[in-house]
Amino acid sequence: MPDLEESIHVEAPAEVVWGLVSDLTRMGEWSPENTGGRWVGGAAGPAVGARFRGTNRKGALRWSTLSTIVELEEPRVITWDVGVGPLPVARWSYRIEPDGYAACRVTETWEDRRAGWSARLTDAVLRSGPRAPHNQRNMRVTLERLKAAAEASVASS
Repeated sequence: MPDLEESIHVEAPAEVVWGLVSDLTRMGEWSPENTGGRWVGGAAGPAVGARFRGTNRKGALRWSTLSTIVELEEPRVITWDVGVGPLPVARWSYRIEPDGYAACRVTETWEDRRAGWSARLTDAVLRSGPRAPHNQRNMRVTLERLKAAAEASVASS
């Protein structure tokens, strides 16, 4: 069960939204915290088991994480686990469901996978307070930006 979930209606086909969210290298275009990243270990795109090095920032702080795709159902679901070194951090997912003609509902979920001590330490270092309210705000912003990009893509084609 995810700790957080946010959804938005997008006036664009699921395939258009899928093309955006499944390219994790572009996530920095929408996320207030993630700045993008790159596929690693020979991966060239999303596939179950593919790994991705994500880069992040919050103010002057910068860090990276290693993510592994754990679920992929094109063009409906992409889920990845995030870690720092050997420590699990989170599970993120996007689910895309048709919502009318040439439109869809996009749901972003986050599951905190940090141990209690790890959560307290990272919350203190990142000075974000508890991670859930911080991530809830960021998820809303990410989805609004994703919606704008997807709808602009459809309008320009």
